[in-house]
Amino acid sequence: MMVTQAITTLGPTVDMIWLGKLGAAAMAGVGVSGMVVMLVSSVRTGLQTGTRAILARSVGAGDEDAANHVANQSFVVSVLFAIVTAVIGIFLSRQMLQLMGLEADVLAEGTAYLRIQLVGMVTMSFQMLSQSLMQASGDSKTPMRISIATRLFHIALAPFLIFGWWIFPRLGVTGAAFTGIISQGAAGLWGMWMLYSGRTRLQLTMKNFGFDWKMIWRITRIGIPASIMGTERSSANLLVMWFIVPFGTAAVAAHALLERVDNFIRMPAMGLGNAAGVLAGQNLGAKQPERAEKTAWLSVGLFTGVMFVISLVVWFWPQYVVSVFNTEPGLLETAATFLRIQIVHFMVSGITLVLMSCLNGVGDTWAPTLNTLITLWGVQMPLAYLLSRFTTLGVFGVRWAMVIAVVIRAAVYVVYFKTGRWKNKTV
Repeated sequence: MMVTQAITTLGPTVDMIWLGKLGAAAMAGVGVSGMVVMLVSSVRTGLQTGTRAILARSVGAGDEDAANHVANQSFVVSVLFAIVTAVIGIFLSRQMLQLMGLEADVLAEGTAYLRIQLVGMVTMSFQMLSQSLMQASGDSKTPMRISIATRLFHIALAPFLIFGWWIFPRLGVTGAAFTGIISQGAAGLWGMWMLYSGRTRLQLTMKNFGFDWKMIWRITRIGIPASIMGTERSSANLLVMWFIVPFGTAAVAAHALLERVDNFIRMPAMGLGNAAGVLAGQNLGAKQPERAEKTAWLSVGLFTGVMFVISLVVWFWPQYVVSVFNTEPGLLETAATFLRIQIVHFMVSGITLVLMSCLNGVGDTWAPTLNTLITLWGVQMPLAYLLSRFTTLGVFGVRWAMVIAVVIRAAVYVVYFKTGRWKNKTV
């Protein structure tokens, strides 16, 4: 799962390297659009949490028929979600970005990227569905292999479509968007074929399929809090960008760049968190709550050790990390400082991401939602405004507000998780 999560973010991260050669406007436009895409996909991820929780319990209890039924109804949820996002992408892409107050060149680049990403969200939806179903059943190797193959294809194809190499047209940021849609579509089709052809642990069939609105609501009901939490975080990221826009395109591009690097570095925590969540759900289904808790703390410890090593590298050589993407002096200096501040976030991300994923995995989705709500909107947003507008920190005050909020969030997770209330959660 760690490899799968890292590979998932590798494509967009490599895209940012190529787009950096097109200038700060392209990086800023794609970066802001990517945050809108994350806002939409966070809703889908939240709904997937309901599938994971119920499916993991069914697998832990040895009920294969129930697991198959949950998977098929989740397929319906994916189709409905894809239709809604496509409509949003066609009619509202430019309007959403205009609210950010972006400069004209940044707005143009971002709109082209965003429209394609939202219309093509159907590919991401089926990729996420197939991946989640296999992982929740305990099969983490198959989605890893699919992710590696399709992301390598993504990385190879991207420069051809962005720069117009060989027989391909020069599409710029549009080429980056099309590359993502194509690779996600390949991963989704491959994964669904594996599931319904009996080549994974969870062998699905459409035999006797029928719409079960009660199960669809059950999946949705569990997933809604996780979706709310995801939209809280993503909408907060957009508001943070709104705070940064007045400091210029270089600052916007630096923030967008750091978000991509940060996601890539922290993705292993999501992998460990998802693994801990699946194992916790299966263990609760098998009446083994203490083993579920042990899994979570072990995952936190493993990831924190990894982040300590990465933080040392970031502290001493931040400019080298940033220069891989862009070497413009103003952008380089700002992004390097952002990255050093982010070290604080790195060191507690094992706690926040792993424990959050573990709680979601057992179906206790309201606790992470409320924790995120309070720390984002009660701490991060007010501090970001105050530190960036009324202190000498300027744009760096926004990043300090973000790390202060995440430290408080980590402390809350530790206290709540130690109470053990999640062990008695029913789904």
